[in-house]
Amino acid sequence: MTAPLKAIDGNADLPALMTDLATQARAAARVLALAPPEQKDRALDAIERAIRANAAKILAANAEDVAEVRAGGATPAFIDRLTLTPARINSMAEGVATVRGIPDPVGTVTESWQRPNGMTIERVRVPLGVIGVIFESRPNVAADAGVLCLKAGNAVILRGGSDSFRSCRAIHECLAQGLREASLPEAAITLVPTRDRAAVGLMLGGLGGGIDVIVPRGGKSLVARVEAEARVPVFAHLEGVNHVYVDASAKLDMAKSIVLNAKMRRTGVCGAAETLLVDRAGAATNLKPLVEMLIEAGCEVRGDDAVQKIDARVKPATDDDWDTEYLDAVIAARVVDGVDAAIAHIQHHGSRHTDAIVAEDARAAGKFLSEVDSAIVLHNASTQFADGGEFGFGAEIGIATGKFHARGPVGAEQLTSFKYRVHGTGQTRP
Repeated sequence: MTAPLKAIDGNADLPALMTDLATQARAAARVLALAPPEQKDRALDAIERAIRANAAKILAANAEDVAEVRAGGATPAFIDRLTLTPARINSMAEGVATVRGIPDPVGTVTESWQRPNGMTIERVRVPLGVIGVIFESRPNVAADAGVLCLKAGNAVILRGGSDSFRSCRAIHECLAQGLREASLPEAAITLVPTRDRAAVGLMLGGLGGGIDVIVPRGGKSLVARVEAEARVPVFAHLEGVNHVYVDASAKLDMAKSIVLNAKMRRTGVCGAAETLLVDRAGAATNLKPLVEMLIEAGCEVRGDDAVQKIDARVKPATDDDWDTEYLDAVIAARVVDGVDAAIAHIQHHGSRHTDAIVAEDARAAGKFLSEVDSAIVLHNASTQFADGGEFGFGAEIGIATGKFHARGPVGAEQLTSFKYRVHGTGQTRP
């Protein structure tokens, strides 16, 4: 393994370096805003081909990153988030292809109306400009963010986690190759070429007006820092304290399948379920099979008194457990008095990310979907569908849990703003 990388820019003046990156990105954004859809799609096609052709190189770089964090004592969940496999690289390439295939949002007229004076007013989608994406561990975010911003006509400055530095560089080379093949400026997708954490602070400061919006993708501490320090707008992405509520009307086989997938498919993703809520009216038949299934699958269950009585292997849940995003094979479980109590628990402890109900009772399902104030709510489906690719967006930058501008998976359309075009025939205002 090569020596740990600190930076590839030597002893460069970091503020000057970052300001220069922003200046180049701003110039690239002006080009992209006017680039025809066909040119952007040529770049995306070339990026997909480059990722597939350079899969071995990406895997080799990732192996070095993984070896370094493993030697540093990283948790299995963290290592899983960092690790790339041939299947995950294939999914990355397929995501690029899907983004290429979606309609170009730039220039779309979303509304049009005529005023009594004869003027026609149109609301038209336009790029945001320069987007700063700050992310941790998952190197695939470099590709997802890069291609989504490109599709939406934005330049992007990517600041990946120090632990995925080599992986992100290998992926970024593919992105740059695609831009070159389509005769688009390479500064349209910029990777911050240093592990220096001071680069994050400079991005949060806006780089002298060089960044229009920040998108954080990472753990609670990163998001908290971004929201505390950012001097530009932020697409909020809070932790995923996600719930699955199993109603008394649920089919047990379906509930078992959904709960197991929601928790154990990939424990380290933000869409993983962290709390299981079981309706007291159905607990006699549903609780024990669900708890035993999770434990036998290797999941630690921390439960309230009712859950502990079901199985001696259940550990007592503390107050903190109801508010914890484990990102690991651990789940909190409690018995609640019906859908109203489940909603109340989610309102108090949830993070407004993703929550699911398993139920055959249409009234209970409708109440849950209407009253749970989360970015994504599901009926009879796993929380692991909280993903832009699964929504048909091809990829996502993250799941926005705020209520301004974008909410839920942030895809290409969500990376645009709008302006009004007004067509007149000589009107003046009285």
